[in-house]
Amino acid sequence: MYLLLLILNRIIKLGRLRIINSNGKSYNVVGQPCEMLPKEICVEFHDGLFANYLAVSPTMALGTGYMNNRFSVKNATIYGFLEFLAINSENNDDHWLHKCLKSLALVSKRFQQFNIIKNSHKNVAHHYDLSGELYQLFLDPDRQYSCAYFEKNTNSLEKAQFDKKKHIAAKLLIESNHEVLDIGCGWGGMGLYIARQFGAKVKGITLSEEQLIEAKGRAKSEGLDKLVQFSLLDYRLINERYDRIVSVGMFEHVGVNHFKKFFEKISQSLKDDGIALIHTIGRLGPPSVTDPWIRKYIFPGGYIPSISEISPAIEISGLIITDVECLGLHYAETLKHWQTNFQAHRGKIIDIYDEAFCKMWEFYLAGSEISFRYMDSTVFQIQLVKNRYTVPMTRDYMNSSEVYVKNATKNKLKQPKNCS
Repeated sequence: MYLLLLILNRIIKLGRLRIINSNGKSYNVVGQPCEMLPKEICVEFHDGLFANYLAVSPTMALGTGYMNNRFSVKNATIYGFLEFLAINSENNDDHWLHKCLKSLALVSKRFQQFNIIKNSHKNVAHHYDLSGELYQLFLDPDRQYSCAYFEKNTNSLEKAQFDKKKHIAAKLLIESNHEVLDIGCGWGGMGLYIARQFGAKVKGITLSEEQLIEAKGRAKSEGLDKLVQFSLLDYRLINERYDRIVSVGMFEHVGVNHFKKFFEKISQSLKDDGIALIHTIGRLGPPSVTDPWIRKYIFPGGYIPSISEISPAIEISGLIITDVECLGLHYAETLKHWQTNFQAHRGKIIDIYDEAFCKMWEFYLAGSEISFRYMDSTVFQIQLVKNRYTVPMTRDYMNSSEVYVKNATKNKLKQPKNCS
């Protein structure tokens, strides 16, 4: 307990934390009052070793400890406890012990992301081949498992996810004669939207067998299977060229070792007058390492890149960055909706899996929202071209395209105007 208290007294400058140890002894760590925080957060440790585990490996200890009931939050949710820690950590440097451990983790960073094709299939299956009912219960009806776009904070998740697709399509300037590649197509929502709205041909690729089955079924049931084709295919095996390329929420699984290859493949696969849009989680700060708990339990092989790691790979690929937008707070709101939906159906999810699984996902969703709301996580939308004259000089065309799509949807039109 001594080491943990030493670290907490350095970190906690706001609010009050009370810890009840497994032997019943109580400890208080007190900072200045803060209107953003409750008067006190109280946690109880249920075994004598947890305090030292938390001191040495905080993120792994918090995640596994919550899953396995090694600690509990007495007067708040897990989100409230993590928010308390995040607000206090936001403007504080890491303790020297954690800096040393992070330095050691950086040494093994590239080994953790050795995402050859075989490993990529396995890593994707770990997360995306879970029960389809699980995703139905907490996502929107279109199963968009990525950052939504909230034109208003009061918008529903379903509308915000529709507006995300509309926002991306506006940046791609899609026309009916275009052939579009969707890398990491998920359950098919983006590809089906493009075909339905613009009449363009779409090829969607995924490494998830469960997602592939669902996407193909949706295309057939909507009568769009002549326009949209879905395949189980790794991006490295693409051979055709396309007018437009979109990738939403897939780049996080590429791995830092493969950034150069990824953008080389985008460049090879994009026609000379084409446009690509990469939508990915990223870091606002410098490069770091994947959180060990997330890497083990949620996204093995995953990595959240900084812009300084992405841009060098783009620069040598022959592609030109024409626009970058950051949507971090939009993802915080998205995750808030997902957590609400998850809690509303918690009983059903326990029936599918068990209590430990539910607590694992509660921690994942809560910790992710905290990261986007208070820490250095964001979402980049990066627009890429080969020819700088492919897109207009100003960004006004994006708004014009989005307004047209909104009106076209209202009037049941399929073909957009040329807004370039």
